[in-house]
Amino acid sequence: MAKVEIIVASTRPGRIGLPIGQWVEAEAKTHGGFADVELVDLAEIDLPFMNEPNHPRLGQYTHQHTRDWSAKVAEADAFVFVMPEYNYGYNAELKNAIDYLHKEWYYKPVGLVSYGGVAAGTRAAQMIKQVVTTLKMTPIFEAVSIPFVRQFIDDEENVVPNDVMTASAKAMFDELVRMSDTLRPLREGKGQ
Repeated sequence: MAKVEIIVASTRPGRIGLPIGQWVEAEAKTHGGFADVELVDLAEIDLPFMNEPNHPRLGQYTHQHTRDWSAKVAEADAFVFVMPEYNYGYNAELKNAIDYLHKEWYYKPVGLVSYGGVAAGTRAAQMIKQVVTTLKMTPIFEAVSIPFVRQFIDDEENVVPNDVMTASAKAMFDELVRMSDTLRPLREGKGQ
């Protein structure tokens, strides 16, 4: 069975990305299709703006924070990006985290949990697809899109999902498991 990493993209003070990520983590564990589920918070990873002198495709990392990030991404079989929408796009911290690495992302499926106002973060989700496919990742169709996100956050900053959110999460995890299994030979170098 696969390991899925749920990456919380927002790092700003007052963010609601972390409670959403924690809800996604709980849904992944309830799903039961993964051997390991890990929540990865970019605020805790705290990557500086890209400061590696070599192109990431070379894997010649000079900083410990990059080597640590490389190991974290390499150990996953699948990802879920939990991301806000900022000005019709996804946030810079997520782009920076993606751009730090190259081969570590190869042949891994990614589910998208986006949130925002009326558009539910769908414009950000659409924009990130061209980036992840360049890294040989497979964005899956099934997604969780949360409109007017504040309505789903209670006074204790916990997510109170509706039936659509829960059903969408299950569908996304079902497909992540299938795609992770399908892409495994490529990740292991047997399909090349």
